[in-house]
Amino acid sequence: MTRTGLSRDIRTTPGRKVLISGAGVAGPALAFWLNRYGFAVTVVEKADALRGGGYPIDVRGTALEVVRRMGILPRLQDAHIDLRRLTFLDGDGKEVASVNPHTLTGGVPGRDLEVRRGELTDALYAAVRDDVEFLFNDSIDTLDQSSGHGVDVTFRGGSSRTFDMVFGADGLHSRTRELLFGPEGQFHRYLGYCFAGFTLRNTFGLSRELMMWNTPGRAAALYAVGDNDDVHALLNFARPEAPFAAFRNPEAQRDLVTAVFADAGWEVPGMLAAMRDADDLFFDGVSQIRMPRWSSGRIALVGDAAYAPSFLTGQGSSLALVGAYMLAGSLADRDHAAGFTAYEHSTRAFVTVNQEQVGEGDAALFPTTARALKQRNDMLRNLSAVPSAEGRPAHSALTLPEFMPMT
Repeated sequence: MTRTGLSRDIRTTPGRKVLISGAGVAGPALAFWLNRYGFAVTVVEKADALRGGGYPIDVRGTALEVVRRMGILPRLQDAHIDLRRLTFLDGDGKEVASVNPHTLTGGVPGRDLEVRRGELTDALYAAVRDDVEFLFNDSIDTLDQSSGHGVDVTFRGGSSRTFDMVFGADGLHSRTRELLFGPEGQFHRYLGYCFAGFTLRNTFGLSRELMMWNTPGRAAALYAVGDNDDVHALLNFARPEAPFAAFRNPEAQRDLVTAVFADAGWEVPGMLAAMRDADDLFFDGVSQIRMPRWSSGRIALVGDAAYAPSFLTGQGSSLALVGAYMLAGSLADRDHAAGFTAYEHSTRAFVTVNQEQVGEGDAALFPTTARALKQRNDMLRNLSAVPSAEGRPAHSALTLPEFMPMT
């Protein structure tokens, strides 16, 4: 078992020892706030280290106030990706339209942030590593609340400990959620698309821009976040049923994507070849998690584990940051039962309005029919006449409360 960042002087409050599963975005953010409220926090992560790099993610609206209160906003501003252009191509690789990113996304120039996922996770980890215990290369094996006085946890590494509360921040396919509420399928809302993401060398001359090729039901994108960095590649396609058999089989994923894009033009053949050798391939379905409740007993869920909105909304990381803040603050001066109730009461409306930005088969940038693709292209050509959606309600639908003074 690897232990990293165990503080010599962790502030403890009797009866406030907690475990967080997952060291992505929601986990370290929750650890930060719980630690500030006097909890003794342990974070367990199945990977052997933080995941670096990663596709760029957005931090917008209410989440910006969260990172400001955490003190990491300046670091994220320094890491901001200044994306300057989105170019859309037809099936022959010819330009359909080139637009300003903010005009399309509803972002606010000079305020909203886009950073590599690894930049955000590094900033979160740096903010908590001296005050929080991290257990890397381990994970939860069993959870037992039967004693009524805590949660008995056994770890895959063989050890066991008891915590007063446990939090699942372990993503869309959460092990904590499965142990607590049962199989994922009852909460998994598949939206009709799959995607594969990976990196490849920037041999395209791209700089701070995204190029997207489309035919009905298929999209291929190249995203250059800098001038000479590797390019992030995305292959997205419509599929009526989720390919569950492929989700845990990288070779099956590569075979499926290759078959879907076998006759594609533009740069897609080279992208498929690069995907075969990529060591950072990430494949999944475009899905949401919708649950009637986010807690049971002394265990609660946060972030994608509880309410993944899907990458089509661009709000996954922002929901994780806001949810972590609201969960920790709700527990600051309450027991677990009252705190979890307050968390759901205060946060669910914000989650719902963000999830409802997109429905099944309703992805404007990824049309599935020739008619829908033509309509999208016509919209893009006329987009300069559409005003920026500053103050977009879904991004800023929650005003952060002030909780009790921190320790």
